[in-house]
Amino acid sequence: MLMATGAVLAGLIVLAWSADRFVDGAAASARHLGLSPLSVGILVIGFGTSAPELMVSAFSAAAGTPRLALGNAYGSNIANIALVVGTVALVSPLVMRPQIVRRELPLLCLATLVSLWSLWDGRISRPEALLLLGLLIVSLAWSLLRSKQAPEADEAAHQMSLRRGLLWTLAGLVVLLASSRLLVWGAAHIASAFGVSDLVIGLTVVAVGTSLPELASSFSAIRKGQHDMVLGNMVGSNFFNTLAVVGLAGVIHPIAVEPDALIRDWPTMAALTLLLWLFGLGSKRRGRINRLEGGVLLLIYIAYTVWLISSVVMSQG
Repeated sequence: MLMATGAVLAGLIVLAWSADRFVDGAAASARHLGLSPLSVGILVIGFGTSAPELMVSAFSAAAGTPRLALGNAYGSNIANIALVVGTVALVSPLVMRPQIVRRELPLLCLATLVSLWSLWDGRISRPEALLLLGLLIVSLAWSLLRSKQAPEADEAAHQMSLRRGLLWTLAGLVVLLASSRLLVWGAAHIASAFGVSDLVIGLTVVAVGTSLPELASSFSAIRKGQHDMVLGNMVGSNFFNTLAVVGLAGVIHPIAVEPDALIRDWPTMAALTLLLWLFGLGSKRRGRINRLEGGVLLLIYIAYTVWLISSVVMSQG
C-alpha cells in the first residue's frame, strides 16, 4: 500500500511537470507553424493538458480496467469546469471570446450528447469508440483549416526555436508515458486494497490529478492577463477527453458502462457543460464568468464529490 501511494504521488508530480514541458514545446512549435493564438489554446494546449488523461486511459484499457479510463475522462471534464474554471473565476472573473460562446461550447455540447449515445446500451463497443475518434479527427481537420494563418512574429514564438519546441514536445510525451503508467499501477492497487471500483478511483484521485496541468496553466494565463486562454484550454481539453480519451480506451478494450456513469456522472458533466455555455450567453458583459458564477461551479463540484463519496460508503455498507 505504501509503495502504491508513493507511485500515485510521484506519478502525479511527474505527470504535471511533463505535461507542462509538452505544452510549452507544442505551443512554440504551433506558433512557428502559423496557428492562431486561440487555436493554440484550444487545439495545442487543450490536447497537451489532455495528454495525461489520454495516456492514463490507454494504459488502463490495456491493463484490462477500461472503466478507470471512462471515470478518468468524465471526472476530468467535471473537474475542469467546476473545479478549475470555478476556482480561477473566484480569483479573477473570466472573459469569454465570442468564438468560444458561439462555436466551441456548442460543439462541446454536441460531443457530450454523442457520448451519451455511446453509453446508452451499457457498453462502449469498438465500432462506437472508432466513431468517437472519427468525429474528433473531422473536428480537428475543420478547426485546423479555419485556424491557419500567416506565422506571427511574436516574442513567445522566438523564445523557443522550432527545433527546441519539437524536442521538448517529444521529451514531454515520453515522460508522460512513463508517469501515466506509474499512476495507473498505483491507483489500481489502491482500488483493490480498499474495494473501491475502478470507476470511482478514475472519477476522483486520477481525474483530479490529471487535471492539475489545466489548473496550473490556467493560473499562469491569469497572471499574464490571457483570460480567454483559460476557457480555450478547458474547452479543448474536455473535447479531447470526451472523444479521444474514451474513444482510444474503447478501441483498445470495449468498456462495460456502470449504471452510475449514466445516472450520476454523465448528467453532471452534461449539466456543467450546458451551464458554462449559458453563463456565456446570459452575461450582460460580452461573455463573462463572474465570481458568483465561479462560486456556483465550485459548490457544484463539492456537492458532486460528497455525492460520490456517499454512494461509495452506502454501497460498501
